[in-house]
Amino acid sequence: MSLWSLVSHMPPEHFSSLFGEFPCDLRSLLADWLENQPWEFITGADSFCTSAAGALLSAMVEKLRSLAGGNGQQCQVLQHISNLENTYRRDPLRLVAIVKGILEGERAALLKRDRQLPLSFHRRQEELKFGLDLQRLQHRVGEIQVLQERWKQMGEGTRACQQTKLQESQLKTEGKLQGNDLPALILEAMKELEGAKLQVLKRLHIWKRQQQLAGNGAVFEENLAPLQKRCENLVDIYFQLQQQVVAVGGELGSDLLSRLLERLNSVLSALVESSFLVEKQPPQVLKTQTKFQASVRFLLGARLLQASAKPYVVKADMVTEKQARELALGGYGTPLSESTGEIVHNTVALEINSTSATSCATFKNMLLKKIKRCERKGSESVTEEKCAVLFSTDVTLGPGNLPFHLQALSLPIVVIVHGNQDNNAKATVLWDNAFSELERVPFVVAERVPWEKMCETLNLRFMAEVQTSKGLLPEHYFFLAQKIFNNSSASPEDFHNRSVSWAQFNKEILPGRGFTFWQWFDGVLDLTKRCLKSYWSDRLIIGFISKQYVSKLLGQKPDGTFLLRFSDSEIGGITIAHVIRGKDGSIQVENIQPFSAKDLHIRSLGDRIRDLAQLRNLYPDKPKDQAFGSHYNKEQMGKDGRGYVSTAIKMTVESESSSPFPAQMVLSQFRAPDEGNMSIPSASPFHSSPPTLLPAPVSTTTTPLPLGPNVVFGCQSLSPNLLSYRYLPGDPMALVLEDLPPNPMDEEMPEIAPFSPASHTSPFGTLLPAPPQL
Repeated sequence: MSLWSLVSHMPPEHFSSLFGEFPCDLRSLLADWLENQPWEFITGADSFCTSAAGALLSAMVEKLRSLAGGNGQQCQVLQHISNLENTYRRDPLRLVAIVKGILEGERAALLKRDRQLPLSFHRRQEELKFGLDLQRLQHRVGEIQVLQERWKQMGEGTRACQQTKLQESQLKTEGKLQGNDLPALILEAMKELEGAKLQVLKRLHIWKRQQQLAGNGAVFEENLAPLQKRCENLVDIYFQLQQQVVAVGGELGSDLLSRLLERLNSVLSALVESSFLVEKQPPQVLKTQTKFQASVRFLLGARLLQASAKPYVVKADMVTEKQARELALGGYGTPLSESTGEIVHNTVALEINSTSATSCATFKNMLLKKIKRCERKGSESVTEEKCAVLFSTDVTLGPGNLPFHLQALSLPIVVIVHGNQDNNAKATVLWDNAFSELERVPFVVAERVPWEKMCETLNLRFMAEVQTSKGLLPEHYFFLAQKIFNNSSASPEDFHNRSVSWAQFNKEILPGRGFTFWQWFDGVLDLTKRCLKSYWSDRLIIGFISKQYVSKLLGQKPDGTFLLRFSDSEIGGITIAHVIRGKDGSIQVENIQPFSAKDLHIRSLGDRIRDLAQLRNLYPDKPKDQAFGSHYNKEQMGKDGRGYVSTAIKMTVESESSSPFPAQMVLSQFRAPDEGNMSIPSASPFHSSPPTLLPAPVSTTTTPLPLGPNVVFGCQSLSPNLLSYRYLPGDPMALVLEDLPPNPMDEEMPEIAPFSPASHTSPFGTLLPAPPQL
């Protein structure tokens, strides 16, 4: 989005004072084009700045001429062109100053309103600055070439005089020579080349950092073509400047010449070594004996690699954090002495694609056969141990066949040997990706971070994993802060300046639970991704809210009001909290036993909500059919294609007070021994209100006997011969009263062994026989 598109929607009084000599309608005509020119970086009055300003004026006139025939304002546009030519052609720097003032004023107005500028603006400014710096360098090289020709035409006496002046000036300060002499221009060009190199290296570091953040779900522009173009342009200027330095080396003096050549070689080495990078990262959680892929790219390969009898080969080795640190401190120029793991298929040719002008090595079938664990620090676990893949190759570059040993280090990797280590390994990777710094020593990362940054990370991860545009809300962060800090503070402001540690994130067990904060949060991620994406995206799930706050929200609502929240005491569960009236007329809030992903695959959340007649309105007051209607599944009626009567699984939740028996089971449809029934409990009965699935023939009507409050069963034609002899027809109450579960409580309790009176089970639960017809 352009700056003008934002400013033009503000009240006119905020920016009208900016326009006088340069009219507002001309600014509107040139909206995006004006912002894509380097006005703000033309800061001097030398020959280059004057030339650049004149070029911008000519480009503006051409842009207006292209607009004159297409927008119905031809006369007005032609008048603008005439005014620009008459006013600024003799002094184009004046136009630069005026446009620069307008753009600065617009930014100030936008910052006053929004307090920040779009990220795209900063990126565009950086690109404009680098482009102008390259133009300045090319202009400087052209000046050097002209002076070089003059230098050759000078007599010996004149050159000797110039040499004496040069040496005297060097004694004062190298690189600040005055005048238009050749050595001064070369030193100035050298300084500008080093500045442009730093810009390229910084942009490469930013690309790598963005690639790392993409591992947590951040948006990432992975196209390397613009960066490759920068590197190639800068290397071209390097070779031009090097040739000119060598050509006039005798006149520069041996000391200055050697220093210039050393600085030039340093620029080339930095560009070459930094342009060898990992384009596609290996998995950051890597399981042994599992195939994986990766690729590296040499941005200067297509330009500098020389033909070789044998192809250049890139090798991949596993290195520990200690080895990675030693390599980084050594400048990635020392060959690796020992690999810490055995990688199969770890060598690939570095190929040049002439069509795309790229140089890449793609590893398609790597496999980590084994890993050699290193000594860990203190209480550090296996899943906190970080390593990396080191990619290396030896090449010769340029006309002089210069040898280079290139190395590129992958992002940190946690190696696991079993799937149950995956959760904790992901926590290590998430923390490192989120909170590492640019150009750090591998793989140093902060032990404590501001809570606000943690919130940003959790939101980023949630939206990426669930693949939704609906992120976490401030009230969600408040609940998460209460959970991770074990603090029931009633004010969100109490957490604003808090910091959270790695231990609080994924080492310390939450009070009264058997898991860490991350393990619980990752369970919510997995459940939402697998079963609840559409519900979350439609904002039907509050989710991150405590049971106590639920009671506060629902306490004044009518019967049947309900909401959905993630279980606080179970990993990967979602529960329904709803309002009911007690016998004394008091309002009670009940929480139905949480549903896991397995439960929701058997019957969806929307259909479960439809099954429960006691649920009427989604909090605050939206009718449930209106809220969840699009999530209901159409149920088949009548007979199927084979002539069988269709059945449907239903869920029921019945309050304890409605049952004349203390048992937790209702048996419906008692039939003869040759037509037994199948019980299908959907979850363990330790929760206060356990739900139950009822498979019932759609075309038949069943009348459940009042044997218990919670479960209704009705599945026909199940032979009792499949059941244990203990459950042959007899007293039905012996069935119901055997192995009763504990009385339900109004809180989520630790899991205990589920009620299981039979030995033969189905995917839905325990098989029970039908008592004889009464």
